[in-house]
Amino acid sequence: MKTAELVARVVLAAPGSGCGKTTAATGLISALRRAGHRVAPFKVGPDYIDPGYHSIAAGRPGRNLDPVLVGEERIAPLFAHGSADADIAVIEGVMGLFDGRSGTPSFGSTAHVAKLLDAPVVLVVDARGQGRSLAALLHGFRGFDPEVRLAGVLLNNVGSPHHEQVLRDACDEVGLDVVGCLPRRQQLDVPSRHLGLVTAVEHGAAALDAVAAMGDLVAESVDLEAVVRLARSAPRRGTTPWKSTVDNPVAGRPVVAVAGGRAFTFGYAEHLELLEAAGAEVVPFDPLRDEHLPERTAGLLLPGGFPEQHAAELSANTVLRKEVADLGRPVHAECGGLLYLARSLDGMPMCGVLDAEAEMTSRLVLGYRDAVAATDSPVGALGERRTGHEFHRTRITPGAGAQPAWFWRDREGRPVREGFAVGGVHASYLHTHPAAAPESVRRFVERCAM
Repeated sequence: MKTAELVARVVLAAPGSGCGKTTAATGLISALRRAGHRVAPFKVGPDYIDPGYHSIAAGRPGRNLDPVLVGEERIAPLFAHGSADADIAVIEGVMGLFDGRSGTPSFGSTAHVAKLLDAPVVLVVDARGQGRSLAALLHGFRGFDPEVRLAGVLLNNVGSPHHEQVLRDACDEVGLDVVGCLPRRQQLDVPSRHLGLVTAVEHGAAALDAVAAMGDLVAESVDLEAVVRLARSAPRRGTTPWKSTVDNPVAGRPVVAVAGGRAFTFGYAEHLELLEAAGAEVVPFDPLRDEHLPERTAGLLLPGGFPEQHAAELSANTVLRKEVADLGRPVHAECGGLLYLARSLDGMPMCGVLDAEAEMTSRLVLGYRDAVAATDSPVGALGERRTGHEFHRTRITPGAGAQPAWFWRDREGRPVREGFAVGGVHASYLHTHPAAAPESVRRFVERCAM
């Protein structure tokens, strides 16, 4: 296959969560685009929310780079695929620079992805309450892993011109260039909820305004030319781009209805690309607005999202709920989609496909899972191994059907049965990345065509 040279690229990382990476990355993407660049946006890890804001800023899909979900060998190919026709890529990190999957040194971390892509790193530092001590922090981060090239600093929450000078002097002490200083501006705060930011789709027009404000701030406060120089300093290297292709596409163009709108926003761009490559006709619909499934629906994809925030509206759409209940076709549901298939969600009737009740809780369930398929289903064969990710504050009772979707072991090594595999329905809390197993997408489309 034909190789491609990786485009100019820069990673925005931070010492930890809450330092302003999303504001900095989204604003940088927007400002670079306004300056005439074709910007490819990426997010490290399984996050679905930040890429939505990246998409607005870039005018193209925000994509994820997660070595845990797809394997480190696919990171450069997926990057090349997602940055095709771009001249620069901005990669927003996850958590702290060296924070990876629990139980590993830093596998899946921002540092891991930066090394896989030979990309320079700009550290976004929340400078509130910091002075010369910043030099010690930067010294530690720069020396912790010599294979990670810490190339610059972007200071956030700078309080005054004097504060800025103190911070610049600290950066000079360790020989790191400051590419920009973002002042404190409360109006850039984006509303949050129990799993982080409100999704861009839900936030609507306000999301556009927030992204524009972030772009203004970065354009005023960051040396864009310096950032571009850093991105272009990444070593030249080639890779074979990932292709959204599957062997033996299914004939007949079966219609796969994909839930979207404000309630179902969590998904990977590669999933829709693979569905089409496998022979499906992908037709989106909005369970909050559309009373009927798309014509000729042969299969249903219900991605994650925040249906718990829209339970009353979803419940009120009784015609659609009945159509889903009576569909009798293959269904693949993840997390939010699982809740929609339950009998009820926080006491409000849902589709009733699953003999289970769902409710909000105060407990956050978060982490990667090494899962084994518990049965043959539309998305996999018995015994197939997949790595997925859970991220929710809801509970479904029971947590698994008589025939679960997955088996895995918890942190104490105890066996876990999770999800539901009944008839042609596969429903689970587990989010998986289809690029790791394109054959599962073809299998789903094939079942839809039967």
